[in-house]
Amino acid sequence: MQVTTGMMGQGFYNRNSAPQMSAIEHVLPWLDAAVSALPLEGPGAIGLADFGCSEGRNSIALMQRIVPALRARTDADILTIHSDLPTNDFSALFRDLRPEGTSVFGGPGVSSCAVGGSMFDRLLPRASTHLAMTFNAIGFLSEKPLDRLPRYILPNGPSRLRGIGRVSEEEHRVFRQRAAEDIRAFLSARAEELVPGGKLLLQVFGAEGDRRTCDGIYDVLNDAVLEVLKVGGISRETYEAYYQPVYFRTLEEITAIAEADDMPFRIERAESYEAPVPFNEAFERTGDRAAYARDYTNFFRAFTEAVLRLSFAEIAELDDLVEDIYRRAERLVRDTPERYPFRYVAVAVLMTRT
Repeated sequence: MQVTTGMMGQGFYNRNSAPQMSAIEHVLPWLDAAVSALPLEGPGAIGLADFGCSEGRNSIALMQRIVPALRARTDADILTIHSDLPTNDFSALFRDLRPEGTSVFGGPGVSSCAVGGSMFDRLLPRASTHLAMTFNAIGFLSEKPLDRLPRYILPNGPSRLRGIGRVSEEEHRVFRQRAAEDIRAFLSARAEELVPGGKLLLQVFGAEGDRRTCDGIYDVLNDAVLEVLKVGGISRETYEAYYQPVYFRTLEEITAIAEADDMPFRIERAESYEAPVPFNEAFERTGDRAAYARDYTNFFRAFTEAVLRLSFAEIAELDDLVEDIYRRAERLVRDTPERYPFRYVAVAVLMTRT
């Protein structure tokens, strides 16, 4: 069963991905250190791969940071690789890679390509990549391990603040196992693609203690869908079959797999941290509930709508239903922002291919 078609296209994800870049900024010094230590010997181009590039705004910004640092070390050709699902909207990425008809990275020595496929599969030639990165995308599961999650729309369950809904221990165990298998598959695929000594930077939204990135976001989306259920817009059966196949891992859930004896990686740095959220900061300054609700809702709509559409695909007037759900979510945030506080907890691991 298809899990998602990707992030929202037509520029929507690019316009609403500032919080993701805020989380990425925390690990930019890690990225700089990794680039300075990349092994550059041997024939062929220096391969730089970003898995989960979406529309490309953040992906290109990262490559624009990396390429000049590499140019200071080598005159070798450089290949930037931007990968996402085959159903991803790559159009903005292609435009922004060559906005004036020439590479945004400058010079003839830098080429770029897009690769469509699942990050849980090997997508690139063996030993062709020097630096691999993924930011947030690995939180989406490779498949839906259960047909139904009847009491809430997310495997990690509702926040303690709202407590509306429930995920059983057995249900959570199934998703935790799927998430572990996905990390293993991702690392195994990257191990084949990376050169010895190559670097892998994995960063994703996560959980630490009582702080979870999912809290607030999925509470308000769940509340909005329940409102639609109450007025007859969807059936109880449809609600119980709908959930977002996303898992919010702890740092330990990632490092335990990366450190396994059969994994050819050495962990250089690993950390969980909380990133500042631009729309939270703006709300604190201005108190503008309408702007806060709009920006908050657009942020999570950018990565939840595709899943919602797949789940409700057989419903007539699907476009109207989707608009109704997100309008309700925006109203809930605007009217009662205290019910849906959002904190961006991220986990990151920098590894070397041994």
